[in-house]
Amino acid sequence: MPANIDDLIPNASQIQKEAALREAEKADEYVRRAAAAEAEKRALIERLSQPSGKSEEEKIQLASTIIQRAVRNGLTEVLVYRFPNTLCTDKGRAINQMEAGWETTLTGIPKEIYQLWTDYLKPRGYRIRYQVIDFPGGVPGDIGVTIAWGD
Repeated sequence: MPANIDDLIPNASQIQKEAALREAEKADEYVRRAAAAEAEKRALIERLSQPSGKSEEEKIQLASTIIQRAVRNGLTEVLVYRFPNTLCTDKGRAINQMEAGWETTLTGIPKEIYQLWTDYLKPRGYRIRYQVIDFPGGVPGDIGVTIAWGD
């Protein structure tokens, strides 16, 4: 038998305390990460709800690049943007219900995209579609913006 058995086999209550401390540390780390992710999400939504700061020329060039790439890939439509429903004043309800005037619920960058389409793409025969593209927990989630051309 070893000289000191307590050195080889720790006390059960001490092991339980150590395990509880490790679990508490894991829980604290989870809470910190969740809070950081939520803060990051809020900051992103705040940034997206503001104007992009791009000039009209930059917006037109970006639209042209996206459309030309899609055409080169044989597509007749392209998803140009995806955003959280919180960027709509009604959380996407009017878009989901396809109500007349749904575009008045847009804010920030989604509103800029709609205006770009109205001013430059619509007169050239392009179509635009805003639709809820996922339903987490059965409720409207993210909204996708699709630009289409052709039949």
